[in-house]
Amino acid sequence: MRIRDKFRVLFIYPNLMMSTLVPIHISLLSSCLKQEGFQTDLFDTTYYKTEEISFDEKKVELLQVKKFNLEEQGVKYKETDMYEDLIKKVKDYKPDLIAITLVEDTYELGLSLLNAIKDFDIPVIAGGVFVTFSPEKTITNENIDMICIGEGEETLVELCDKMRKGQDYPMVKNLWIKQNGKIIKNELRKITDINNLPFIDYDIFEPKRLYRPMYGRIYTMIHIELDRGCPYECSYCESPQLRRLYREKGCGVYYRKKSVARITEELKWLLKKYNPDYIYFNSESFLAKSPAELGKFANLYKREIGLPFWCQSRPETVTEEKIKILKDTDCQNLQFGIEQGNENFRAKILKRRCSNKQIIDAMKLVEKYKIAYTVNNIIGFPDETRELIFDTININHQINPTTLNCYIFAPYRGTYLYNYCLEKGYLTEDYKIHQLLDGARLRMNSITYEELKGLQRTFPLYAKMPEEKWPKIRIAERFDEEGNRMFEKLRKVYYERYFK
Repeated sequence: MRIRDKFRVLFIYPNLMMSTLVPIHISLLSSCLKQEGFQTDLFDTTYYKTEEISFDEKKVELLQVKKFNLEEQGVKYKETDMYEDLIKKVKDYKPDLIAITLVEDTYELGLSLLNAIKDFDIPVIAGGVFVTFSPEKTITNENIDMICIGEGEETLVELCDKMRKGQDYPMVKNLWIKQNGKIIKNELRKITDINNLPFIDYDIFEPKRLYRPMYGRIYTMIHIELDRGCPYECSYCESPQLRRLYREKGCGVYYRKKSVARITEELKWLLKKYNPDYIYFNSESFLAKSPAELGKFANLYKREIGLPFWCQSRPETVTEEKIKILKDTDCQNLQFGIEQGNENFRAKILKRRCSNKQIIDAMKLVEKYKIAYTVNNIIGFPDETRELIFDTININHQINPTTLNCYIFAPYRGTYLYNYCLEKGYLTEDYKIHQLLDGARLRMNSITYEELKGLQRTFPLYAKMPEEKWPKIRIAERFDEEGNRMFEKLRKVYYERYFK
């Protein structure tokens, strides 16, 4: 094997169309490689027309977000053929390694991209949470040579270093590798100290990828990692299983936080380099910290950064002291997951033990301090009924979020509820997820998928409008001529009254 002076890695990012939030993982992997002298480039599908309507445009139709126009910033769909562009990129760039991110929503898109370049004799490595929890399914694909289980920062650097030097690499930890008709399955490496990782490299993306809509406006938005993982046990999320995976393998505690000093230094560097006007904090539960810790962060942030920001948390982490701190730090948007409104169902099925009173009291505190907030809701959980969904509607009806989301349940591989649905026969192992808004067609008797779609499009109407309007909203659940006409009429009223 030859030693390569200039080792090139081409990342492929199969993304939902026009989903413009820049991913941290590719940005960070690129930064780790560049720090060690490797060259990186990216093929990003975000601006290609891979769907009839984008995820965010569909959310506009469903009254979940306010109308926006990315074209004001010159963001438009590419008019060229995506597969031909990828082939040209590979020909021109001549990568030594192709690294693709595979998540469940874009798994099929990712495989189609690899199939388009299968005639190139270039090793392909796949990573991502889907790969971690579906390694057997992924490694058997004929166009994938190796996969990364778990975190990739140290793994990818070690792999590229061995490849650049012409050394064998079958024993690199975290990798499963095809070799001589067999699959070598290496052990998991210990977790990475995220405080010691290099700063994020957004240069691998087009500059306009930093444009992101928020409440109808377009911002230049920086997405930064505050911590990794989550301390909670939600049954519909992969985070609890990632914690168990690392704990059972003796590889450390998966949930980790960056220090306040590290976050501040990284933000200062990003501000100088990219000149954003908005910060998007990547943390599953931003307020899962003491008031003293939050106050230390807020003081540094106000003094050193001073930009408006978005973060998300859980209702049970809210206290008046913490909300005061956020208000004083120019937190402009918060997001909370309610998910389901029946306390017993939420505790038993979702593993979320928070009372409705806690939720309502928390949201009222946020309203008291006039911070805009969004709530997330999910309908179509296994064994959920129309009555249980109206428990969710009713709790939304008692609060006043600026916007609200309603997704249809998607049983992602690696979650407790995925296994629950398999055991119940609600889905088969070969089922596919399109994306969160569409969720999954579970084969259960408690409610049909068509009913779920009708409730999804009318969810904001039920949550915001007075109950005397509910009979008309019930008509708007139907996808016939009368139902569609009623929905358009109510949508116009909603937009004028509630999207100010």
